[in-house]
Amino acid sequence: MSKKNISQEKIIQAFISSAFEKSAGATSLSDISEILEIKKASLYNHFESRDSMYEATLEFCSQEIAKAGLLQENSLEQIKSPKCTLSSFFKKQITHFFEIYENEPLFQMYVFVHSEQYFNLNALNTVQKEVEKLCDEVKTVLKAFADCKKIKSKTEKELRELSSGICNIILQQRDLSIAARKETVRQNPESGVGSLFALPADEASINRTLKMLDFYLKDL
Repeated sequence: MSKKNISQEKIIQAFISSAFEKSAGATSLSDISEILEIKKASLYNHFESRDSMYEATLEFCSQEIAKAGLLQENSLEQIKSPKCTLSSFFKKQITHFFEIYENEPLFQMYVFVHSEQYFNLNALNTVQKEVEKLCDEVKTVLKAFADCKKIKSKTEKELRELSSGICNIILQQRDLSIAARKETVRQNPESGVGSLFALPADEASINRTLKMLDFYLKDL
């Protein structure tokens, strides 16, 4: 094997890639070294053990997932526009939210963390924080529309309950979409990275999510 410039981040990315294919538990140091085309012993120059590599990978994924969210920069400013409705606003934000999870590398990171939440407390905390963040963002959106007199004013309790219901729908449909996408990837390994993530956006899931949200939005 030729000498390569290997870093902790490259090792982490290789771990994520292998875990996506085999699961984190089934990923070995040999799998990682094979992906990187280095000797297995070289991995110890960067991590003292497989466990430390696993924890570093989980932390890396958690940090990246924490950056993702429903709201885009300056998106709340759009609410002030007379043409902006609650339905059209959610359609735009939800479409963006689904799309960022459909692309590499967040797609693989999502699979890694959500699979590990049943075995690792830090992974579970990451998933819980993701839910809390989305609920807070939905609540912020509803309050902004109420402040602009575009929907009825709600009490704090009503806002929390509405936000929780909307959040649950979005995440449930996002999770189902990703599960279906992963199965497509699994059944077509010859696609490879690149063309693999050039799959079309899951518009059916987005439309289904918006239709389900109509139940919550119709009386607002």
